[in-house]
Amino acid sequence: MRVTVCRNSDFNAAHQLLNPDWTPEKNREVFGKCFNPNYHGHNYKLTVKVTGEVDPETGYVMDLKKLDDLIRLEIHDRFDHRNLNLDCTEFKTLNPTVENISVVIWNLLRKKINAGHELTIVLYETERNFAEFRGA
Repeated sequence: MRVTVCRNSDFNAAHQLLNPDWTPEKNREVFGKCFNPNYHGHNYKLTVKVTGEVDPETGYVMDLKKLDDLIRLEIHDRFDHRNLNLDCTEFKTLNPTVENISVVIWNLLRKKINAGHELTIVLYETERNFAEFRGA
């Protein structure tokens, strides 16, 4: 019996979207306000979904307290109240779009979660804009 358990979290971070190979005019044309030279911020809402078999001894797919601790350590402490472009090595050469952030989060958590479990990341940048990543 496969079940999906979910844990919600959030973090606040600033970023600027840009392609360093483009002119400022091209970046402004493609990224609009998100190319603001003084950056801009979001209150990101994160849902981490773990799908797997229910352990007959514990009744858990995964202990949600352990998942919460993992999210806090690997994601919240790393990205909360940071400038993703300037403060986070993951985005030194990677444009911090909601798509790329969700993939980075998946990669950080994937190596810490049982390989037999499926992992899905849902990351809301705004109420209406979000990305979902299930792995490659």
